[in-house]
Amino acid sequence: MTGANRARPGLDQALAAVRAGDVLVVPKLDRLARSVPDARAIADQLEKKGVKLALGTSVYDPTDPMGKMFFNILATFAEFEADLIRMRTREGMSIARAKGKLRGKQPKLSEKQQKELSRMHASGEYSISDLAELFSVSRPTVYRTLQRNSAKTTP
Repeated sequence: MTGANRARPGLDQALAAVRAGDVLVVPKLDRLARSVPDARAIADQLEKKGVKLALGTSVYDPTDPMGKMFFNILATFAEFEADLIRMRTREGMSIARAKGKLRGKQPKLSEKQQKELSRMHASGEYSISDLAELFSVSRPTVYRTLQRNSAKTTP
């Protein structure tokens, strides 16, 4: 799941389980909501149920105007912090990509092993399971290697 995905089963279960008079405890606001509108919607849902929200050690009372304002300010800062982290991550990845350091996951087998695996498979003497066992990799890895090598040889 991603941060942009509002469908969060754990949160949905927690919101369904709370009853009037309960206090929902969350260590940090950014663990509860991904944006200010999201936080506001969750707070409104809790307020309708008569549930208070504890952020860390302080309890947010949705009926108190000061509590509401403080909650909105915290939500704004939490969203700002998440946006800064995303921006820095994107910057770091673009710098790494420009330097050629961001290449993704590397193949399990070396080029030489990939060629040997393809040659052995082409001989017809070895099954996929045999090749997986011989090269100490999974069957899907053997299939990917064969597919990768057939794409290299076919123009």
